[in-house]
Amino acid sequence: MDVRLDDRVALITGGSRGIGLAIAQEMAASGARVMISSRKAETLEAAVATLDGEGAWFAANAGDPDDAQACVDATIERFGRIDILVNNAATNPYMGKTIDIDRARLDKTIAVNWAGPLLWTQLVWRASMQEHGGSVLNIASIGGMSVETSIGAYNATKAALLHLTRTLAAELAPGVRVNAIAPGLVKTDMARALWEPHEAAIAKTMPLQRLGEPADIARAAVFLCSDAASWITGSSLVIDGGALLHA
Repeated sequence: MDVRLDDRVALITGGSRGIGLAIAQEMAASGARVMISSRKAETLEAAVATLDGEGAWFAANAGDPDDAQACVDATIERFGRIDILVNNAATNPYMGKTIDIDRARLDKTIAVNWAGPLLWTQLVWRASMQEHGGSVLNIASIGGMSVETSIGAYNATKAALLHLTRTLAAELAPGVRVNAIAPGLVKTDMARALWEPHEAAIAKTMPLQRLGEPADIARAAVFLCSDAASWITGSSLVIDGGALLHA
């Protein structure tokens, strides 16, 4: 099956590294014109240079409404429309028991991981998708389906994001499809503290005997945003090497 995104315009938050960059690279290679966003201009500039196709970047804090609006406006100005929105940006400023989290770090986690995807979807809906249709993909986590006391607040926002995916899928149909991917432990810089010290031991506990790579998520992202998935909405695809089988 040849899955293509020719002539589509994709906007990807958190697109300068890790899963977001892998999705940008895969979508560009599949024919999409890609706008990537994250907070730091220097990392965005380097990331765009790795895309095989037409790409652009815009520095924005995913949890800031003004930054989000400016990025959406810049994407419309550059490409004329937005066909695909990937809400990938996430943050985890706190590790420890949820009962002990302070309000400032809780608010930041919610602002980026849950309110952010809702905000960006609202903006893209109003700017392009309400009239022209499209596809929204939220990058959640299997943490939203399980309990880990070390990152409970983060996981709670991912559980909320999975529910938001289903809600928006119902509200925005039939013109806009909304789906999610729930990755397991993927070898990214953001998750380095979770996997690097114990990679071999963790892999042995998983049915497929390895941790995930960003490309594992990127290939599924292209499929879910393509016409090959035109009858899929409100779904959350678990990509975790079978980790939840032992949860």
